[in-house]
Amino acid sequence: MDGGVTVVTNPTVNVRITSTLSSFEVQRRFNRGISIAELKGRLEMVVGASPSSMDLELFSVTDNFLQKMDDNDALLGSYPVDDDCRIHVLDRSGSQMGEFTDVSKVEKFELSADAYDKRTDSAKSFMKKHHIGRYNDEEVAKKKAEITARQEEQKAAAGAITVGSRCKVQVPGQPTKLGTVMFVGPTDFKSGYWVGVKYDEPLGKNNGTVDGKKYFECEDKYGGFVKPLNVIVGDFPEEDYGLDEI
Repeated sequence: MDGGVTVVTNPTVNVRITSTLSSFEVQRRFNRGISIAELKGRLEMVVGASPSSMDLELFSVTDNFLQKMDDNDALLGSYPVDDDCRIHVLDRSGSQMGEFTDVSKVEKFELSADAYDKRTDSAKSFMKKHHIGRYNDEEVAKKKAEITARQEEQKAAAGAITVGSRCKVQVPGQPTKLGTVMFVGPTDFKSGYWVGVKYDEPLGKNNGTVDGKKYFECEDKYGGFVKPLNVIVGDFPEEDYGLDEI
């Protein structure tokens, strides 16, 4: 080995799609190697707009505007697009939002919950009869037990992590990151136990604040929250990147 650093980039990216034609948000996975022109062609099936009338805007995972994606010959991967970024489609054809999805004038068939439960030809009836999904008591109990066991594992792992410790974060599908533990415990943004880490490099998603609540302080993009089982505490000194001056 020559001591260099190898960066492995996932060839695909999972993005959120919104448009001026709909109030809905959908998720799609694309290959980073496709051109913006190809991307527009695939988005036509998602939002219903013609590629020739599309303008694309790229937003960060926290919905901050990054830039326009206006070069049809450029590759998707040439833009700073990461998993959970948002691509917003602006339609210039003059169509209005909801024009093709407004069902307010369509006569609706309504069925009460009791009437639906009595039907023998419904999907619910079929699932009950064949003990599928949530109607399979054994499978439901098994899944609950697995979730409980996993939660206990995370709780135990969190108990062994202390604020101020140096750590290594290993999340499947992502590069290994070094940092310092800044927070350990439950959060308001999601259930379970979480570890807040201040990374040595700007590889995070926040500054220690999520949904308006501050859990710890650090520079923007240096903070992140991960599950305890993805954190290894140890003697991990900050990397020396060979700088000639301090």
